[in-house]
Amino acid sequence: MDPTKPLTEPTLPPRTPEAGPVGSGDGPGGENRAPGKDTGSPAGLAFAMLAVVQATLIFTITLIAVPLPAIGREFGLSAADLVLVNAAYGLPYSGLLLFGGRLADRYGGRPMFVLGLVLFGLASAAGAWAPSFEALVAVRFSQGLGAALTAPAALAVLRAVFREPAAFGRAMASWGGVSVLGAAVGTLTSGAVTTWVSWRWMFAVPVLVAAIALLLTRRLLPADPADASAAPPGLDPAGALLATLGISIGSYGLILSGDHPWSSPHVLVPLAIGAVLLVLFLMVERGVRDPLLPPGFTMEPRRLVGLVGILLAAAGTGLVTFLLSLYLQQQQDWSTLATTGAFVPFTLALIVANQLAGRAVGRYGAGVVTIAGLVAGAAGLALLTGIGPDSSFALGLMPGAVLLAAGTSFIFSGSAVLTTTNVPAHQAGLAGGVMNTAMELGPTVGLAALMAVAATQADVVVGYAWAFGAGAVVYLAAALAATAVVRRQDTP
Repeated sequence: MDPTKPLTEPTLPPRTPEAGPVGSGDGPGGENRAPGKDTGSPAGLAFAMLAVVQATLIFTITLIAVPLPAIGREFGLSAADLVLVNAAYGLPYSGLLLFGGRLADRYGGRPMFVLGLVLFGLASAAGAWAPSFEALVAVRFSQGLGAALTAPAALAVLRAVFREPAAFGRAMASWGGVSVLGAAVGTLTSGAVTTWVSWRWMFAVPVLVAAIALLLTRRLLPADPADASAAPPGLDPAGALLATLGISIGSYGLILSGDHPWSSPHVLVPLAIGAVLLVLFLMVERGVRDPLLPPGFTMEPRRLVGLVGILLAAAGTGLVTFLLSLYLQQQQDWSTLATTGAFVPFTLALIVANQLAGRAVGRYGAGVVTIAGLVAGAAGLALLTGIGPDSSFALGLMPGAVLLAAGTSFIFSGSAVLTTTNVPAHQAGLAGGVMNTAMELGPTVGLAALMAVAATQADVVVGYAWAFGAGAVVYLAAALAATAVVRRQDTP
């Protein structure tokens, strides 16, 4: 199967009455059933475990976001130190995902899943006892390394569990909302834990999840890759090094733009180095036999729509979480716990919309659901442009935030299907690496760009409104572009 050919069946076929029960021969392990409909089946249990692990990887990004001030006081850190602590997980995670996908395709999903989880779990355990700033940064960096191995391997394993394309598509429709839910739960949990006990207890969650997943792996996950007949790809070390350094260094420059002007060397130098490294990466990829990122893989029209959708959904969620947290605490003097509680409706909207989105993908198609999510997200961001110094949370902020949450759930579900449709089993790790890279770059690239818009205004709250407005325009433009692509691809 050619992974770059146009997709011809974006609509997932609904389950038919002829589908047999789990273990009856309707695909290995009953994979032709949609995940979650029969959670007691081997495939359903495997999906649930992998989904919890994926959500935990994203949860760990936000694990210390709320307690950062407490960490700064304990270790006597400067603002620059706090930036490094906060970014130490995401930089290796986003930078190494492509190589993590290559390792999963070469050595198998389950072995790399186990290796990544062991590293992730051990680093998380060490985080609870970190005695210093340097140790905490090292822990977060090690967590990111483990996560970069685990995330693409999890998708490769999922592809082995759901071997039939239609079953895998239904699984991805549910998988799409898992990550954003993990981020939302991380925000809620960190606020509560920081209020009542030490921030160190936050590390107990990834430790517990990693331990349980490792215990269940042999029982629930297939040992063999989904497509053992394909020749294992080469490692492409030069491409891996350039991609990892380019993404990580460039992302660090974007992160620093929050505390430094864009014209500052602190921002320009890493951005320039990252851009040069990524250009070199693209040049190297043209000359190797087994490129880390095959030419054309990300440029297939529907896959590109899916990747852009994932990036924008992650950026929009990150923007709302970041700006509303600042607004409620700095402008309206809400406590940390009260601010955390404000995101309960947002999280509930994510959960409900994710359930509806999976069904909608099966009925209307992944492209239509992605476009609908972009339109709903644009409307939510547009409502948030009404933010003012004395805005009511219930009437002025919550409607837009909830609508955005619903929209991003639809975007993630539809985009996850678009991104992975027509991907052969031996490239499942690559698809997982690419998809997770888009998800990780969303908050970094999107938040930096939208906060640059906010910085053009002297009044902080007016700047927030401009950032929301710019986000709404981008969402709407993406919806129009996606509509054109879907219509063109659907035309015989």
